[in-house]
Amino acid sequence: MDTRAELKKAKRIVIKVGTSTLTYSTGKLNFSRIEKLVRELSDLANQGKEIILVTSGAVGAGMDRMGLKERPKTIPEKQALAAVGQGILMHTYEKIFGEYGQTVAQVLLTRENSLQHHQYTHCRNALLTLLHMGVIPVINENDAVAVEELKIGDNDTLSATVATLVDADVLIILSDIEGLYTANPQTDKTAKLISEIKEITPEIDALAGGAGSKLGTGGMFTKIQAAKIAGNAGVTMLIASGSREGIVCDILEGKSFGTIFPAKEAHLKVRKSWLAFGTRIVGEVSVDAGCQAALLNEGSSLLAVGITKACGKFSKGDTVRILSEHGQEIARGMINYNADQLNLILGKSTKEIKNILGVLAVDEF
Repeated sequence: MDTRAELKKAKRIVIKVGTSTLTYSTGKLNFSRIEKLVRELSDLANQGKEIILVTSGAVGAGMDRMGLKERPKTIPEKQALAAVGQGILMHTYEKIFGEYGQTVAQVLLTRENSLQHHQYTHCRNALLTLLHMGVIPVINENDAVAVEELKIGDNDTLSATVATLVDADVLIILSDIEGLYTANPQTDKTAKLISEIKEITPEIDALAGGAGSKLGTGGMFTKIQAAKIAGNAGVTMLIASGSREGIVCDILEGKSFGTIFPAKEAHLKVRKSWLAFGTRIVGEVSVDAGCQAALLNEGSSLLAVGITKACGKFSKGDTVRILSEHGQEIARGMINYNADQLNLILGKSTKEIKNILGVLAVDEF
């Protein structure tokens, strides 16, 4: 299957645009680029596409209004600037989208909205209703009220979470870089763009660096994490340069721009989607090859006999990552034992667990 050719059929599209794409090096908003992006998205909406825009830039807009050159480092300063900038940014989008006949709605999210299953579901229903009404949701993380432990972390992760929420066909992340390279193109002239990544291996993870520009928070590392979320939820994701005019339409026409991460075969049901990508991960469980095969090929439950290692301080009901022998994430799930109990019964059979713990809560993990 030609993954890029399939993009021509995409109906529901999430576009994430970063601070570095929306602003000049001075930190001020790049109205020319914003106008061109809005015009392109409006044209796609006129074609019957469902468009969701995930935007950064609130803190940057606040910095501009307050005359600051350097991004603040403390949470209260970021919150204050986001509160100033969110209105400015939304007014800009509303004005330009309105000129092209589109109605937009501001949606502000925090990590807290995805931690509770009912809130996750309410967010999904609200977004789907907006799309049904022909409205373009403009989404940002609610930096004005979020604190460090509640923040989704960056708008790359936010965009993947949103794409998962609405069962999007494709997520396009527009950045200040063309895509993922074999090395850092800023320091290595031999670096080559990787056109397609079918599986995110530890080697691909190793290619991701730290944060990118001084104005934004997301680097390639966060984009790779977003690709994991999107791909496993059945959403194809692309990273491409936001400075290239007409890039979104070119991508949706199947042209070979950026790096594409093909989706897995099927969308997750809502609760599994929330479990996998909405809840906070508090630990890791490593399994042997046999257990890995049973999980991936047969959909079997996780048993203690196949667990080789457990890391983290988790309690019953917490969400943990399931890792292969080579450290690659293969699944997520809610654990039925706490960390101390699990470390006592690693590799043990169901019959042995009761003797070790004195009680058998459940044989599945």
